[in-house]
Order: sequence, then structure tokens, then C-alpha cells
Amino acid sequence: MKKMKGLVFSLIMSYSMAIGMEVYNIAYKLGYHMQAGGFSSMHNVVFLAALKEASYMGIIVFIISTLYGNRLGQHIASHICDQERDPSYFCMLIRQGATIAIMCPSMSLIASILFTIILAHQPLIQLPAIFVGTLMKNFPMAFFWNIFAASPFTRTITKWLFTSK
Repeated sequence: MKKMKGLVFSLIMSYSMAIGMEVYNIAYKLGYHMQAGGFSSMHNVVFLAALKEASYMGIIVFIISTLYGNRLGQHIASHICDQERDPSYFCMLIRQGATIAIMCPSMSLIASILFTIILAHQPLIQLPAIFVGTLMKNFPMAFFWNIFAASPFTRTITKWLFTSK
């Protein structure tokens, strides 16, 4: 049951991160940049396009997080937070931050290769610059989206699904 709960948690988290990041990146690409009152002139077309891209990006997030993202995040967090001494909420936030520090560069590299090198036919020689630009744009959003939206949503849904009635 614990493995099943972990699998469900990982799937929900992967897709909630993918959807949030795709909405952000598509809105950014279409020119809906942040202003004082939020995104300027945001339109519903962004959500449909984000759902399409998140359908396969969520799978990639799940694979990368399962292969090494979650384990490396936990490993880094274990050197910063002592489960016996530190508050559990603090340890959870440290683990989230450490996992984001692994997953965001990984997914930014994959997105750089997929969306700009393969689909947009940019020269491969530009990959380092494209990757750094993608990472700089995505990291703040990935951090805040995970901490304040994706993680609370995923924890709530997983708890609801696995609460014995």
C-alpha cells in the first residue's frame, strides 16, 4: 500500500508540476508577461496548449523524478535537515527545495533540446545559451509553484485518496 501511495503521489506531482510549468512557459512565449495586476491579457488558449504539452511532459517529469530526481533531492536534504532534531515541516520544505534544484535543471535541459533544438530547429551550438536562459526563466516559477501550489494540491489529493473510511 505504501508503494502504491508513493506511485500515485509521484504521478499527481509530476502532472501538477508539468501543467503549471507549461501554462507559465506558453503564456511567457505568447507574451503574457507579469505586470502589476498579474499576467497581461491572459487568454484561455494558453490552458488548452498547456494541457496538450503537459500530457507528454508529465510522463518525462515522472520518469526523471523516479530515476534520480527524488533520490538526489532526498540525499541532499538529508545533509541539511536532521529528521530527529528539526521540525518535520522544515525538513519537508528542504526536501522540496533540493528536489526542485535537481528537477528544474534536468527538465530545462530536456525542454531546451525538445522545444528549441528539435522543434524550432535552432543550431545545437546554441544549446548552452538556450539551456541557461530556460533555467533562469523557469527556476523561480518551479520553486514557488511547487511550494505553494503543486505540493499542497498533491498532498491533499493523495491524503483524500488513501484515507481509510
